[in-house]
Amino acid sequence: MIKLAPSILAADFNVLGKQIKTVEEAGVPYLHIDVMDGNFVPNISFGIPVISSIREKSNLIFDVHLMVNEPERLLEDFKKAGADIITVHAEACTHLHNTIHKIKKLGLKAGVSLNPATGLNVLDYIINDIDMVLIMSVNPGFGGQAFIPSSLDKIRDLKEKAQKAGANIDIEVDGGITPDNVADVLEAGANVIVSGTSIFEGDIAANINRYYEVFRKFEQQHK
Repeated sequence: MIKLAPSILAADFNVLGKQIKTVEEAGVPYLHIDVMDGNFVPNISFGIPVISSIREKSNLIFDVHLMVNEPERLLEDFKKAGADIITVHAEACTHLHNTIHKIKKLGLKAGVSLNPATGLNVLDYIINDIDMVLIMSVNPGFGGQAFIPSSLDKIRDLKEKAQKAGANIDIEVDGGITPDNVADVLEAGANVIVSGTSIFEGDIAANINRYYEVFRKFEQQHK
């Protein structure tokens, strides 16, 4: 099943609650929440207070992407704030296996994110322990960047790797995805699509519908 995960990094925070409601009414299942610490990535976004405040007003699945160093320190706090899925960066974890199992013990789904230059080999001994892999198709830290074309090969390789391992994982992709290139991302093997700018700029409902038109066409072609 293809899932769309709008990233609130691109939302207008003056009307954040209203925009999240629009997203929810459009039938989107996930809300992608990028947490940046100004250390692991050069930008700072938002944290626990913002997530807690929107959790009270949304039934969406909160897909929390921690772009922070030593994320294991913060897992319980983000669970309390309302995370349903916590994704950590392989590059930010000293003990990735331990961090994944801490997330699972909290009763949450666990994801691992890989930067563009990080190889899939870091997943060799954990791929059956996780629920999702997030392929970064831009270098993390800022919204609005262009999609890195080599990410398509990485998605294909991950799909093959998961199949060989018998791993039932979601493949999420984040960075530079638009309705114009999302079909290529789906064809490569992704099933969770993160998009910020191309959803929150302009008419949100219409933008989401453009994605869903591509999704429907793709699903019809692959029945």
